Amino acid sequence: MTPLAIPVYGIVSLGGVTVGLSLFAWDFTRWWNSHKKKLAPKALTALAPQLLCLSYGALLILCVGGIVGGAADWSLWGTNTVGDIVLVYGFGSTTPTVTRASHLALTPGGHAAVIVITVVIVAVCSKRGFRWDFVRQILAGTSLGLASSIAGFVGWAVAPTVSWAGDYVVGIL
Repeated sequence: MTPLAIPVYGIVSLGGVTVGLSLFAWDFTRWWNSHKKKLAPKALTALAPQLLCLSYGALLILCVGGIVGGAADWSLWGTNTVGDIVLVYGFGSTTPTVTRASHLALTPGGHAAVIVITVVIVAVCSKRGFRWDFVRQILAGTSLGLASSIAGFVGWAVAPTVSWAGDYVVGIL
């Protein structure tokens, strides 16, 4: 058994990816069990907020600094630590780093778009109340946003799109 490594910000470990995939699997399984008989458009709209929160979490980990970037790094450190403890001490495994070789970065317009998305999520939560399913998927996205595997696809796909849209809307392009 290998001891746990000292946490480094902006690095995702196998434990962090495991936690992110587990959080996503929790809500997806609950959605699937309640909609497996008929996958109507209404059933897919019930899944949309989860996927949007997953994408939002991936965007948060790509914020390079400030309070929001620091909170995302802290969340990534937490999911890495929990996953590493479970893998190392619970299953006797190792936890290599699985961070993408080339980091994505949001443009200034992309950061502006993240602010707008944050306002939308806070507005939805203030109307409907605190939502644990949102928190789980945001943490999952934070854990998966920097991963180099297919699990990290969400960060790779969402970041350039949001950066382009943000730059276009605010007039940077």
